[in-house]
Amino acid sequence: MAAAATSAALKRLDLRDPAALFETHGAEEIRGLERQVRAEIEHKKEELRQMVGERYRDLIEAADTIGQMRRCAEGLVAAVQATDQYCARLRQAGSAAPRPPRDPQPQPSREKFYSMAAQIKLLLEIPEHIWSSMEASQYLHATQLYLLCCRLHSLLQLDSSGSRYSPVLSRFPILIRQVAAASHFRSTILHESKMLLKCQSVTDQAVAEALCSIMLLEESSPRQALTDFLLARKAAIQKLLNQPHHGAGIKAQICSLVELLATTLNQAYALFYTLPEGLLPDPSLPCGLLFLTLETITGQHPAEKGAGVLREELRLRSWFKHLPAAIVEFRPALRTLAHPISPEYLTDTLQKWIHMCKEDIKIGISNLLMFVKSMKGLAGIRDAVWELLTNEAASHSWDVVCRRLLDKPLLFWEDLMQQLFLDRLQTLTREGFDSISASSRQLLVSALQELEHSPSKPTANKNVHFEHNMSLFLWSESPSDLPSDAAWVSLANRAPCAGSGLSMKAQAVSPCVQNFCAALDSKLKVKLDDLLAYLPSDDSSLSKDVSPTQAKNCAFDRYADAGTVQGMLRTHSVACVRHITDCVRAELQSIEEVVQGQQDALSRVKLHAVLFMARLCQSLGELCPHLKQCILGKSGSTEKPARDPRALKKQGKGKSEQVPPMQAQWQEVKELLLQQSVVGYRVWSAAVVRVLAHGFAQSLLLGDAGSVLATATSWDELEIQEEAESGSSITSKIRLPIQPSWYVQSFLFSLCQEINRAGGHALPKVTLQEMLKSCMAQVVAAYEQLSEGKQKEGEFPLTQNRALQLLYDLRYLHIVLTAKGEEVKSGRPKQDSRMEKVTDYLEALIDPFDLDVFTPHLNSNLNRLVQRTSVLFGLVTGTENQLTPRSSAFNSQEPHNILPLASSQIRFGLLPLSMTSTRKAKSTRSIEPKAQVVPPALSQADDPTHPGSLFRQLVSEEEDSSTPSLFKLGWLSNMTK
Repeated sequence: MAAAATSAALKRLDLRDPAALFETHGAEEIRGLERQVRAEIEHKKEELRQMVGERYRDLIEAADTIGQMRRCAEGLVAAVQATDQYCARLRQAGSAAPRPPRDPQPQPSREKFYSMAAQIKLLLEIPEHIWSSMEASQYLHATQLYLLCCRLHSLLQLDSSGSRYSPVLSRFPILIRQVAAASHFRSTILHESKMLLKCQSVTDQAVAEALCSIMLLEESSPRQALTDFLLARKAAIQKLLNQPHHGAGIKAQICSLVELLATTLNQAYALFYTLPEGLLPDPSLPCGLLFLTLETITGQHPAEKGAGVLREELRLRSWFKHLPAAIVEFRPALRTLAHPISPEYLTDTLQKWIHMCKEDIKIGISNLLMFVKSMKGLAGIRDAVWELLTNEAASHSWDVVCRRLLDKPLLFWEDLMQQLFLDRLQTLTREGFDSISASSRQLLVSALQELEHSPSKPTANKNVHFEHNMSLFLWSESPSDLPSDAAWVSLANRAPCAGSGLSMKAQAVSPCVQNFCAALDSKLKVKLDDLLAYLPSDDSSLSKDVSPTQAKNCAFDRYADAGTVQGMLRTHSVACVRHITDCVRAELQSIEEVVQGQQDALSRVKLHAVLFMARLCQSLGELCPHLKQCILGKSGSTEKPARDPRALKKQGKGKSEQVPPMQAQWQEVKELLLQQSVVGYRVWSAAVVRVLAHGFAQSLLLGDAGSVLATATSWDELEIQEEAESGSSITSKIRLPIQPSWYVQSFLFSLCQEINRAGGHALPKVTLQEMLKSCMAQVVAAYEQLSEGKQKEGEFPLTQNRALQLLYDLRYLHIVLTAKGEEVKSGRPKQDSRMEKVTDYLEALIDPFDLDVFTPHLNSNLNRLVQRTSVLFGLVTGTENQLTPRSSAFNSQEPHNILPLASSQIRFGLLPLSMTSTRKAKSTRSIEPKAQVVPPALSQADDPTHPGSLFRQLVSEEEDSSTPSLFKLGWLSNMTK
């Protein structure tokens, strides 16, 4: 580091100008610079010395190598020149010496010599031809040449195993290496022939030749050849199943497996099957090819002239004519005769082979299907197998082959694959719905966590405040309240799933519930679309157009397991719904334990979570159409609900039809969701009633004078005519309560507020009934506590007026909070013993004579009060306590509305009641809903000053006018649906 820094400093200095150096540096610094420069010089010298030494050594070695090469080349040239000179001397000496007379050899010896020479020449050329045949995959010809080579070895006595002397080997030592090389051909030919048996894309003739090669080399029988063939194909199946697979290659592997099985059976028939006697052969369906090939190769009478092991190229050689006849006409031979295989043995062997391969195939296909992650992929593999087997079955030979070889058809799909595909389908469906259930649970937990935040916090979701107060959502405006085509598309022609914002508000479905259902429905849609690829398409005309011949040629019914798949989908869909309801049930139980006994439960966010889960269960079946389609199948998506109530009545009057199992299961799911929704609403209603009833009881039991005066309301003063003992009429004034106490009104108003905040118009009827019943029970319990309590010191005594007000309050609460549905059905109201007991207690505090006088007027005041507050407390009173639709025929004395009952002159005219018209339309095919018909005016209606005359005049003018009005436009009424 220091040396480098010094060297850099020296480079920056200009040492060529000594004067400038002495001007800028002192003496000591210059001496230091001198020492540094001298050290740098010595360092450079050492580097130069080392570099020259290393390169010099390489130079010396290169020079030595060049000199050695020169000496070697000179010696080689000298040797060649000496050999040339020696050969020249030999030629000169040979030409000078006299030639001895040649003795003529006998002719047979020379022919024998030529024959042996030709055999040796053939023996030397055979290996080259064997290799050429093997390269051309002509293993049978290579086997014939190898056997010919073995024959030549025996003729030339080249057997190394023999102990006798071989004169040929002593004179031709090169044959020793040739014999050793020929010994390796047998194993090579056997290996290549057995490898060819494992290939499925080879012809029947090639397989027959390979089997003949194995039989000739191993001297085996046809039965052994059949075993070798089947074992090779079993190894091919295992290799195919154990190949590395990558995604889309799985379809190709399974199709190759099916094709290999079909090819194996076809080739087994073509090679080993022999027709029984008397059965004519079919030219399009050859058989017994192995035995024909063996007969052609081993037969002693070749069909063609010149046919044999040696081909034309060898026959054209000059030495070919010297070969003995045993070599020219050589034919391989088997030690034993190749007897045909009996059909029974062939059938038994093939059935055992199929049974042996079945387990490997099932395990292999199961492992392959593990890499298929979608049902669409499974359907693609199934369809590919179907097309492959259908094309195979289209040829008439397939049925014949299966019947002759196996005595039965081979069902690839039904026996080997169908159950494996169903198992994988079951696994994918279970994993998919488990994922949907887990995500739904997570979505539910996150939604409940969002509801725990106060809507005033900046981090809270904008839709959370709608969950805290449903009325804010109902009265808020949104661009999605009306569909974009609401003005010109009628409700009947609108898509069933196209719900507008107004329809969601009409059902009190909050945005959080909509988001949850939309998320769940989108996941169900993805799963359903994936599964529908495995099921038949909606176009049923395709199956009708298929002719019986085409149906017969089909390998199998692709959609035979459609019912099983739909049942599987239905089961997992129901399980998913049950999982969601179990999560909701667990959350409700935990919340119920938290809010139980707390008086500030209404201000806690836990009840908002309860209402969210109740609305969720109530709306899940309607807002998740794909859930319905998962359970009902494809018919669920096209099923339209009946809109005509008269049609429903007619169906109800008719005979009860048997409900399909799918429809019954869907009804069970809806009942499960509805029950869970009712349970959630019950938790909410119990908390609301408990808190409000507690406040009501506290106000009721306050007995001090100030509390009594604070809760008192105005009374009405009435003049009554009484008959004295003398028979004269006496006019007296009585005072009776006309309003309930303030805590009663506050109790009812708070109850209506809570119901309205929860979306009371969409609450289940059973929830409202249970809520009112519970309220009435708590009210009676409070009055019982009042009646049983002892008067404390300082409390205001229970006077007749107070008892009269309490009795008025109790009867008013009983009328408002008692549902009239059961009373109307039974024909008489049910008497509550607790109510009667409290009523008797309060009536006992009133003078009996006064009570008889007050009772008619109290009842009149109660009826008038109930009518006046039916709109204010409409969510509590319900439709049962409202006025029933009056008929068109009534007398003029009947009160025809609420507002004219007021004694003072009212400011407004008559207001119409929202009632259902009792008139029936003359034409049942009318589409546009008609305006409700206002009852005919009374005799007082002619008076223009009579209240409501202006409104009736407008209605009459509207009915007389021919132009359409807003009361009659059907599309305007459809917009809110």
